[in-house]
Amino acid sequence: MKFYLKKLLTLLFTMLLVSVMAFAAFNLIPGDPAQLILGTQATPEAVADLHQKLGLDRSMPERYAGWLWSLFHGDLGTSLQYSCPVSALIGSRLPVTAALALLALLMIFTVSVPIGVVTAQKRGTVLGRLLDSVTMLNISMPGFFLGILFIWVFGLVLHLFSPGGYVSWEDNPAGFFHYMIFPALAVALPNIAVASKFLRSALVEEAQSDYVRTAVSKGLPKHIVLYRHMLKNALIPFLTLAGMMVGEIFSGSILIEQVFGIPGVGRLLITSILSRDFPLLESLVVYIAFLVVLANFAADLLLQAADPRIRVKP
Repeated sequence: MKFYLKKLLTLLFTMLLVSVMAFAAFNLIPGDPAQLILGTQATPEAVADLHQKLGLDRSMPERYAGWLWSLFHGDLGTSLQYSCPVSALIGSRLPVTAALALLALLMIFTVSVPIGVVTAQKRGTVLGRLLDSVTMLNISMPGFFLGILFIWVFGLVLHLFSPGGYVSWEDNPAGFFHYMIFPALAVALPNIAVASKFLRSALVEEAQSDYVRTAVSKGLPKHIVLYRHMLKNALIPFLTLAGMMVGEIFSGSILIEQVFGIPGVGRLLITSILSRDFPLLESLVVYIAFLVVLANFAADLLLQAADPRIRVKP
């Protein structure tokens, strides 16, 4: 119980710090949101009146307290650019980004574990060196470059999908997932390389353990030792890495959505930055941070469940 309470308090404190930094940063950026809304030809009286409506005439601590109070009650404010509730905007884009992230996560887990096991088994062989080389190549290539490469190869050359021809879930579920495969793969490939490399190192380290040598000396087949004992222990630190990868997936999705023309949260974030839509931008930063912190919180809980030896010291 103490373990879960400590992790929950850490989550809440982290989110509070994120909200303070996000609000302070965007309110200290040069530029007047009221002037942005009304245009350069607006009269000083109109600008002052909009300042009062937006609460910009109050001090920053007062504005932060009001914004945080509204945030706790689910009121994220109104977008300056779209003139509609921020919660409605994020809610309309969230399913698209969630589908992209979940598809990328599925690819990461289903591909990285077999590759990590094979490279650990075949280390020193031609196959092992080849897989290591491919892994390092994927680590060195950023996701947006892979996205551009996929558009050229799979879209323009092989015609496996139509670049820029995004299909919504409501119109065609099959077409939606078909289009999302390549963006998800562009997000997943660098993370697959990192995860498989991490798992390979963990398995090689486990192979030097006393229990492995004892099991092998007693005649237990190597594949039984690998899959029943070594892999189980190696996956424990792998869970921590998986939680950290959620942040990488969301940061990678921001650029990938731009490259493939996907109307998700990442593309909305870029638009809010370019238009200085601070209410929308603040909410998006807090939202993304909350997802990353929540994913790490869930990874910590799974890690504790997988290895009960992890306890909070009294």
